[in-house]
Amino acid sequence: MVAPGIFDALTASLAAAAGFEALYVSGAAIAYTRLGSSDIGLVSMSEVADAITQIRDRVDVPLIVDADTGYGNALNVRRTVRLFERAGAAAIQIEDQSFPKRCGHLRDKSLISAGEMAGKVKAAVDARASEETLIIARTDAIAVEGFDAALERAHLYVEMGADILFVEAPRSREQMATIGRQFGSLRPLIANMVEGGDTPLSSAAELGEVGFKIVIFGGGIVRALARTAQEYYRSLAAHGTNAPFSNRMFDFNELNSLIGTPELLALGKSYDVVQSTRRVEKSIA
Repeated sequence: MVAPGIFDALTASLAAAAGFEALYVSGAAIAYTRLGSSDIGLVSMSEVADAITQIRDRVDVPLIVDADTGYGNALNVRRTVRLFERAGAAAIQIEDQSFPKRCGHLRDKSLISAGEMAGKVKAAVDARASEETLIIARTDAIAVEGFDAALERAHLYVEMGADILFVEAPRSREQMATIGRQFGSLRPLIANMVEGGDTPLSSAAELGEVGFKIVIFGGGIVRALARTAQEYYRSLAAHGTNAPFSNRMFDFNELNSLIGTPELLALGKSYDVVQSTRRVEKSIA
C-alpha cells in the first residue's frame, strides 16, 4: 500500500482524489510548510492535532500520523495518542529518538534507551480508545547503534504490542531484505522512500517482494511543490506577469472546480431555501 505524504486539507483532498487507500500526515512536511523550517523537532503536538482535524474534515481516507517522539515521556505519549485518535488518526507513529528529534535521514541522531521506548510503546497501546487505532513503532537505531541493534529494538517493540514496525533508514537492499525476513511474518512493515536519503529507492512492488506492506513518501509532495514554487516566483519576478507560467497553473475557475466551490455554494443555497420556507410559514401563521 502506497501512502503519500500530506500536510494539510488541500494536499489530502488531492491525494484522496488520486485514489490512495491511506494518507501519511508527515511531521516533516508540516515543519517544511507551516514553519518553513527543518524537521528537527520544532513542530508541536497541538500543531499536528490541528492539521489532523482540518484534514479529517475534508477527507475520509485513513490517516497514518507521524507523532515524532510522542512529544515527551510515556505520559506525554498517552496524551498524544488520545488527542490524535479523537482528531481522526487511524494509525499513530512514534519513534525512539531523543528530543529534539531529527528527520530519519539526517545525521547525528540520538536515541532514548530501548527500555524507555518499550515503555512508550506500551503506553501508546494502553492509551488508545479503540484497538482499531494502530500503533506504529519506529526505530532510528541503524544510524546510531547499528543494524543488529535496530533489529533487537524492533523485536522488543513487537513484544510491547506495536501493531506495525518501521525500521527507519536501512542502508542497502540486503538490510531491507533482512528486515522483511525477520519481521514480515510478525507485523506489517513500513518502508520510507526519500529521494536523496539513506535508503535505496525502490518501487512499492519491489518492496512488497521483500516483505514490506506499507510504503510512505512523506516529504515528496513538499519537494515537488517547493521546486514548482521556486520556478513560479522566479518567473514572476523576471517577467512581472504569470503569462509565461500559465500552462503550468490552474486558472481561477479550474482551481475552484478542483476544490469543489460550485458544490459548496449549491449546498449553501439549499439551506437558504429552508430559511425562506420557514419565513413563509411564520408569516402565514
